[in-house]
Amino acid sequence: MEMLQILLSLLLLVASATASAQSNDKPAYRLFTKAGQEVSYGKMLSRLQEAQVVLFGEQHNDPIAHWLQLEVAKDLNKAHQGRFAIGAEMFEADVQLVLNEYLAGQVPETNFEQEARPWPNYKTDYKPVVRFAKDNKVPVVATNVPRRYAAMVSGGGLAALEGVSEAAKAYMAPLPVSVEMNLSGYKNMLSMFGSGPHGHAKAENVVQAQALKDATMAHFILRQVQAGHRLLHLNGAYHSDNFEGIGWYLQQAQPNTSVLTITTVLQDNLDKLQAEHKQKADFILVVPASMTRTF
Repeated sequence: MEMLQILLSLLLLVASATASAQSNDKPAYRLFTKAGQEVSYGKMLSRLQEAQVVLFGEQHNDPIAHWLQLEVAKDLNKAHQGRFAIGAEMFEADVQLVLNEYLAGQVPETNFEQEARPWPNYKTDYKPVVRFAKDNKVPVVATNVPRRYAAMVSGGGLAALEGVSEAAKAYMAPLPVSVEMNLSGYKNMLSMFGSGPHGHAKAENVVQAQALKDATMAHFILRQVQAGHRLLHLNGAYHSDNFEGIGWYLQQAQPNTSVLTITTVLQDNLDKLQAEHKQKADFILVVPASMTRTF
């Protein structure tokens, strides 16, 4: 009996020490399902391997999201060797040629970085993924619409694209692009502008420009799916949160496409997923709100 009491005391000490260690732990991230259940990276990866398309929604200045994108790319490439591609919002469709030339080792990196119009944070946040793709012969797809066409739509709505050339149309989703203004993400964008007639018209144009980007990214993603590739797509979380944006256009164009989404959110406490973040994506990457930003 005395021995049993000693063993119970030891177990309580171990449990107490473990709880104390966990309370002092400072994890860089945690993963949750859309229902709010914590999930391991391995279990998430098993699910991601089953999907034709993975939309990884990031906060553009979040170092943890960028690191995890690279790790997911490595692991999906292992799983789908020779049938895997990476798509990126950060490259516009009209730079695909120079992107291909760089990946094939035909042009120097300096020329590629000058001519591909990379984002200002390219070297810290996206270059590692592109370098990985180059080293492992993984295609990288420039999926975004060229910004000049998005600017045209922001100024004059989708009607502004009616006169563009056939060559220009090769860099965007097939026209006309339909826009579902009742999607929550688009409704939230509309609400950010004034309620007057001029404010509402400007807001609708901005939403249409966003929809053009979403539709164009979905268009180039589906080309890869139709070619037999599994694809990891890197995009701002607002392009895929709540299963809208890119995902909505994918389902409209090809309803049987299997798509899984990841989003990135910030929380002060990582112990559990906050209610407002549930159902945003199939998997939620939670990063400390105090995490250092890349810009």
